[in-house]
Amino acid sequence: MTHKIDHELLNREMAADDPWRLDGNPFERERHTQILRLSLAQGRVANALEVGCAAGAFTERLAPICQRLTVIDVVEPAITRARLRMKETPHISWIISDVQQFSSDELFDLIVVAEVLYYVGDLVQIRAAVRNLVGLLAPGGQLVFGSARDANCQRWGHAAGAETTIAMLNESLTEIECIECRGASINEDCLLALFRKPISTS
Repeated sequence: MTHKIDHELLNREMAADDPWRLDGNPFERERHTQILRLSLAQGRVANALEVGCAAGAFTERLAPICQRLTVIDVVEPAITRARLRMKETPHISWIISDVQQFSSDELFDLIVVAEVLYYVGDLVQIRAAVRNLVGLLAPGGQLVFGSARDANCQRWGHAAGAETTIAMLNESLTEIECIECRGASINEDCLLALFRKPISTS
């Protein structure tokens, strides 16, 4: 699946009233509740990054626990809709960017990346995105990852999902907790994982 096809797919999804049913589906609300719980593992957050905001359903829950929040998404309609939803929120920065290309002068205490990485392309591109995110995370910082499982992602035409990406993250970060979220549909089956970046003693 190419980047062009992915962008077209994302833009089509964003045209819906409730993209991916993130507001109306009980499974998605529970998934967001668990992602927020994992995000709060070390209390309120000084500087956070949310990768992929859709229409801002989770941004609305994440923003109040962060002193500063940077939100990136690869498609402009997502940023536009999330900004409208959040109205004037001065502690949020909004950036249209690919997760593989995004860079920052500051490191983040928390990175949340859920249901995003399987869109970036093949395994090489997913690994490049993981490497970039690990580099953006401050020592001792947390990364909260969520994704549909490999089997579902592959059935949807993506290279990999949760299990493969979690294994990549475990190469550089320490896994603290991993939980399952399941709903009524075969498509409602994901893994959420909390990672911490080791603090170098050298």
